[in-house]
Amino acid sequence: MTRVLITGASRGIGRATAIACAARGTELGLIGRPSKEQRETTDLCLDRGARRVLELAADLTVTSEIEKAAAEFLRVCGPPDAVIHNAGIAARTSIEDTTLASWEDHLRVNLTAPYVLTRALLPAMRAQRSGRIVFVASISSTLGTAKLSAYCATKWGIVGFMKSLAAELTDSGLMTCAVLPGSVDTQMLAGSGFPARMTPEDVARTLLHYALDAPLAHNGASLEMFGV
Repeated sequence: MTRVLITGASRGIGRATAIACAARGTELGLIGRPSKEQRETTDLCLDRGARRVLELAADLTVTSEIEKAAAEFLRVCGPPDAVIHNAGIAARTSIEDTTLASWEDHLRVNLTAPYVLTRALLPAMRAQRSGRIVFVASISSTLGTAKLSAYCATKWGIVGFMKSLAAELTDSGLMTCAVLPGSVDTQMLAGSGFPARMTPEDVARTLLHYALDAPLAHNGASLEMFGV
């Protein structure tokens, strides 16, 4: 049975990806804060064919909660075949108006949480000598955008982290890559002034391919999606 762990599945790209995984009959772990939306995602996944959905409550700004969620997934399901780091935040403020607290929140959710979760899961994944670790980055990993300094900085950072991870995974049987979507029709895009150029389902299908089907030769790849 294929085991997939996803962060930030309560809406948008994360929910679409969880549903796409469920349709493949996977066993799912969903990490995030408990919410009505998270429960709706679980129900949708069960309806679409998921073998099991494990809701793993965690505040992604708290290291101990992430580690606890990872340990619970390993205990119940075993090492994941795929990890999809999707959770992220984006606050639109000028650099002068970006508070230190907001900057640090972006670092914790967008950059530190994926590092902590990866570090917690990697020994078990190495032991089984298989698995994929996929990061949802952004076109903002390649360019700067006014009033998104904290978001852009962390998305550039996650690609750098992924590249280093890829180098360490050489000849391990594992692979990692990052998907860099542009304007996706989600709540995060609302009010940005940018038109949506793709749907969450477009990104989900891409993530599913690299998480479950793509050759290991994609290790270290950054895959840009500009939309249509």
